[in-house]
Amino acid sequence: MRLTKKRHSCVRLEKDGATLVIDPGGFSEEDAAAGADAVLITHEHPDHFDEGRVRAALAAGAEVWTLRSVAERLSAAYPGRVRTVGHGDAFTAAGFGVQVHGELHAVIHPDLPRITNIGFLVDGSLFHPGDALTVPDHPVDTLLLPVQAPWSKISEVVDYLREVAPGRAIDVHDALITDLARPIYDTHLGNLGRAEHGRLAPGESADL
Repeated sequence: MRLTKKRHSCVRLEKDGATLVIDPGGFSEEDAAAGADAVLITHEHPDHFDEGRVRAALAAGAEVWTLRSVAERLSAAYPGRVRTVGHGDAFTAAGFGVQVHGELHAVIHPDLPRITNIGFLVDGSLFHPGDALTVPDHPVDTLLLPVQAPWSKISEVVDYLREVAPGRAIDVHDALITDLARPIYDTHLGNLGRAEHGRLAPGESADL
């Protein structure tokens, strides 16, 4: 498959003429979900789910797989094309095999209630955890690594990378990292993560 990084936590995957988009949110490009055959959404936070962009993709013929809190906002207008999934489910979307792992968003603060969050393992090789440090019970070739968030610190990201032990990690959830800070993240993750680590600029692609 070919992976194209979009801004923040959104990626586009292409295979055999089909396109799968994960987490087209408000920090991503306006056209992040344009032309998608299928859209996966990990949770309801606006940096992962922009309702207008997803509705535009649905209107153009896309299908959506997501958790209940997001599906309830979309399914009435698009019956049969918005599917609710959760931990342990498996399905095929636009020709990609997908397994669902995880149930809860990472803890932001103990005083804030935790929302649901699911991660997607695509074609048994690429894992997008959303806003959680979920370790799937399956080997991961490519981990889309959330490198910076209000709910994490670099030591936790390093430990997560070590625990998943992917063949490679590619940064996501990185829109708030300044250019000054990026070399710090690159150094720590590259030296301590014990896995091949890299990042793609928005719009840059890699064949996996």
